[in-house]
Amino acid sequence: MGDIQNCIHDVQLWAIDDALTIALIAVKAADMKKLLIVYYSLTGGTRQMVEAAEAEARKEEETRTIVMRAEECEPSDMLSADGYIFATPENLAAIAGVMKAFFDRCYYPLLGEIEGRPYAAMICAGSDGENARKQLERIATGWRLKKVMDTPIICTHAQTEEQILAPKEISETDKAQCAEIGATLAAGLAMGVF
Repeated sequence: MGDIQNCIHDVQLWAIDDALTIALIAVKAADMKKLLIVYYSLTGGTRQMVEAAEAEARKEEETRTIVMRAEECEPSDMLSADGYIFATPENLAAIAGVMKAFFDRCYYPLLGEIEGRPYAAMICAGSDGENARKQLERIATGWRLKKVMDTPIICTHAQTEEQILAPKEISETDKAQCAEIGATLAAGLAMGVF
């Protein structure tokens, strides 16, 4: 009988220990800063840039990194994040239409709600990218976000219709630049420097 009671007691202690562990994990997750990466990609260039940023950001254990396609991101997703990375291709001298639709959908519901939060951006362009950079940064300025890094423009040199529509391959050097953005935002959020 004593052995059975000892076993029951041990099981109860394990259950309490497991419950405490789960509770501690939940508390730590709730305290973690959240980095949201919002992007659109048609031919894969911007997606590769985001993957490089995400991989480095995830190395920061004190920051939770979430990646969302622009067409799926809602104001509530933005509101629940502590910082942002926006990534878009430049199409016809502007940010991609899907990315613009994301900003249109989220802009007014978030106006005055996310002021001062840090952000960075990345542009994938065929040759220029300046207009897309300016457009995206103007939107972020309207939200009163805090730009923490210069916006890189990754140039694919696609000029013909075939080149523009073809799958893109981003160089390792350019991916490293994007990775630095992910690492910087995640570490800055974790340390509370932004």
